[in-house]
Amino acid sequence: MRSDNLYELPKDLPVPQDDGACDHLAGMKLPSVALTSTRGRTVELSSLRGATVLYIYPRTGRPDQEALTGWNEIPGARGCTPQSCAFRDHYEELQRAGATQVFGLSTQDTAYQREAVERLHLPFELLSDEKLAFARALELPTFEVGGMTLIKRVTLILRGGVIAKVFYPVFPPDRNAADVIAWLTRNR
Repeated sequence: MRSDNLYELPKDLPVPQDDGACDHLAGMKLPSVALTSTRGRTVELSSLRGATVLYIYPRTGRPDQEALTGWNEIPGARGCTPQSCAFRDHYEELQRAGATQVFGLSTQDTAYQREAVERLHLPFELLSDEKLAFARALELPTFEVGGMTLIKRVTLILRGGVIAKVFYPVFPPDRNAADVIAWLTRNR
């Protein structure tokens, strides 16, 4: 079992700074990249209609595994589970605000993500960018830890295959869903 509470954010987390790594994304047409979902289907975000919310996160932890060494000291790394839970808790509000679909995306494989979907009772799919094809195509910011390349936390609102809004950096992550609802409500 973990020595910390996976579902809560520690009080002294370092705040990520806007390094400009996502400045190029607003207005960008999405590339055609097939992503595997936790429902066993392939999703191509560039072909979806309506307003799609895509929250991208480094990696969800598990209650039976300790966090990676130094995880809490990496600005913006901690908080994937609270962020996913917030999107779960606000899912119906997101739909009422105009989101036609919601997805989470990480570099974790689909089997790992399925465990998170089941444990956290997520009403939406998680997408795997295990080979970093989507991240590379969009030139998303990444970081290295524990021998892994992970994507920094960023949330995108997609409309008809184009990035309409970028939330970056995202902090605190458990407030991101409410920020997305507010933006969707103002920008129907």
